[in-house]
Amino acid sequence: MPPPVTTNPAVDAALSACAGGDPAAFAPVYDALAPVAYGTCLGVLRDPDHAAEVVQEVMVEVWQTAARYDATRGSARTWVATLARRRAVDRVRAEQARRDRDQRDVDASTAAAPRDVVVEDVERRLEGAAVRRCLDSLTATQREAVVQAYYGGLTYREVAERLDAALPTVKSRIRDGLLRLRDCLGVRRG
Repeated sequence: MPPPVTTNPAVDAALSACAGGDPAAFAPVYDALAPVAYGTCLGVLRDPDHAAEVVQEVMVEVWQTAARYDATRGSARTWVATLARRRAVDRVRAEQARRDRDQRDVDASTAAAPRDVVVEDVERRLEGAAVRRCLDSLTATQREAVVQAYYGGLTYREVAERLDAALPTVKSRIRDGLLRLRDCLGVRRG
């Protein structure tokens, strides 16, 4: 034999009044049962804001379906906790479905619009041609210093040794060359 159901007669009476359409009866129902719904939702969702949203949905459902509550089957607290748990689980499933759908959309858009290899190759060639044109506009000493430092991967000191020039002179050539390259390529200062 099942254990006796513990009910709260005041809440049961208020739920009956809600079922009859009495809006004033909903305040005590809300005060008694919203904390139960919130605790249940928070346990499932682990996010206070999402839990509060779901509690509002649950309490609207309580108002709309108060006539379905049957005190012989369980307490109002149990009924609301069950409604809250179902709604919270539905929210988790809906969020997961949304994330899965968003990921599929991202995957589909990435696969549907692959970067055209030909376009990338043309862009690289155009950029390379512009850099070569601008390098040609430098003085021979600037070009040699810049090329050895940036294309050769040498330090300023190593460039100075290879060019048999003073370190400050090499630094000035590189700086001046880079400034002219920046202007030639139309690079704006940040």
